[in-house]
Amino acid sequence: MDKILIRDLKLFAFHGVNPEEKQNGQNFVFDLDLYVNITKACYSDDLNDTVSYAKVIKTVKKAFTENRYDLLEKAAQVTADAILEEYPDVFQADITLKKPEAPIKADFGYVGVFISRKR
Repeated sequence: MDKILIRDLKLFAFHGVNPEEKQNGQNFVFDLDLYVNITKACYSDDLNDTVSYAKVIKTVKKAFTENRYDLLEKAAQVTADAILEEYPDVFQADITLKKPEAPIKADFGYVGVFISRKR
């Protein structure tokens, strides 16, 4: 099946269980796999026959930053819900949400969650 990929989308937000995370904010990184039938667009070369990456990024940014959540799990779910609601041609959204600056005393690249949601 066809997929639209958005990789390393960096957004600043105020999610976390610690008060300083909700006050100071931090960077988050998304990897998105959107399952869409893009066959028509492959032949037409018309943006109207696919899902606009730019519009998806705006949707993700709005959904992810308009509220503050304790858990990455909740933030990822809200984001998946927004994508599936806004884009009827997306029948599955796989979301990896990374938190590279989590306040954990350890040497790590990132902590995060992966969710897969279908229509």
